Amino acid sequence: MTVVTTPHLNFRGNAKAALEFYHSVFGGQLVALTNEQGGRTEDPAQLQQIIFGQVIGENGFQVMAYDVPSSMTYEQGDKSLFVSVRGDSIDEITELWGKLTQGSTVIEGLAPSMFSPAYGMLKDDFGVVWVLDVAVAYNPE
Repeated sequence: MTVVTTPHLNFRGNAKAALEFYHSVFGGQLVALTNEQGGRTEDPAQLQQIIFGQVIGENGFQVMAYDVPSSMTYEQGDKSLFVSVRGDSIDEITELWGKLTQGSTVIEGLAPSMFSPAYGMLKDDFGVVWVLDVAVAYNPE
């Protein structure tokens, strides 16, 4: 059996736009099923909101998202979650960084750090904080 951990991002009405943006950055397959498609019709104003969404990139990237219904409480918070994207090379991370920074606020620019040859943090237009870095092997001794 294989288990995969996938970040599941919650939005309030803009999950589709966020998924489309992440798809433009990471490529792969985009799925965005609406409440209408899923048979959820309690609130006609929310028919086009996302009940199930995901992006699965060919490089292994995965993220899920949906729109929290207005019948449920929702507060995104400031830094309640970081989505970490780790790559094998500086070139790979730099390319993704260049795409992901579009419309985003850079918190910490992409640069060498004490734990990675390239590390950066940004907050995208949808309020999600992303951390990108090059993975390195650690020796606990």
